[in-house]
Amino acid sequence: MNDTTLRFLPGKNNTFTAKVEKISGQKLLACYQCGKCSAGCPMAAYMDILPNQIVRMAQLGMEKQLLASRTIWTCVSCLTCNSRCPKNIKIAEVIESLRETALRNGQRDDRLNIWEISPEVRADLPPIAMIAAMRKLTS
Repeated sequence: MNDTTLRFLPGKNNTFTAKVEKISGQKLLACYQCGKCSAGCPMAAYMDILPNQIVRMAQLGMEKQLLASRTIWTCVSCLTCNSRCPKNIKIAEVIESLRETALRNGQRDDRLNIWEISPEVRADLPPIAMIAAMRKLTS
């Protein structure tokens, strides 16, 4: 995980924050950064930006950094973050809205080629994981 300095620049990119809130249906400013979402995330060790940091960066309008992060594609949408949030913010929906925005901006090819996954990995994946991956990456 990289260290990132977050600076608040009032009014700099409020349109991005509003866009994420509209797509996800979540009030980002309700988050007070307790970190429970990140503490419970089974994929946190593989993320470059933790779930609570995703919300904070979205609050600050850091569009470029968020849409370029690996985290939005690493999240497996297990909804642990949603269940742990004391403010009932659905963080998985926030991350899903970032994926959607990245795909719409053409920042990532929205197709998954199943044959790019090694045969060993494919053999060990439960069918539901394959279905979830196809749903996530084929839009």
